[in-house]
Amino acid sequence: MIKIALVLALFACICKGESCTDPVISPSSYTTTDAVIASETVFIVELSLACANGAQSVTLYADVNGRQFPVTRGQDVGKYQVSWSLPHKQASSGTYQVKFFDEESYSALRKAQRNNENVETIKPLFVVNVDHRGAWSGPWVSTEVLAALIGILVYYLAFNAKSTIQA
Repeated sequence: MIKIALVLALFACICKGESCTDPVISPSSYTTTDAVIASETVFIVELSLACANGAQSVTLYADVNGRQFPVTRGQDVGKYQVSWSLPHKQASSGTYQVKFFDEESYSALRKAQRNNENVETIKPLFVVNVDHRGAWSGPWVSTEVLAALIGILVYYLAFNAKSTIQA
């Protein structure tokens, strides 16, 4: 029985993500700019993370406007990515604040949410701001309608010129 407890304790220690102190990040982001070809606006944040204590397998979670997302770890050490999507009408232009939490602070955040406590008191590991300029939804008038209107105008002008010549 003691052997099983020791194996489980060792397994828990191995599986737990490392804690990061004094994180240094290099973020980059992408957002959908064309609503004509996409059904939703997509946000992608990629970042490189270096910790002062040398931690390399840090488990991260992201919070965007009260919604939490898991952060995937890339194949390269210290590379992470998080993505989410919103319907175009809900994805207004502006700056989106993405808060990143490690396992400990994420647990505190989830506990505060369950207990209806103030989540603003939980400090994230770091924050990345994503600027979204909005998604272009196409011209107000489609090119087919514009071509039809120009064709009707040309026909009217030609018909009008023909009737004045014959008169």
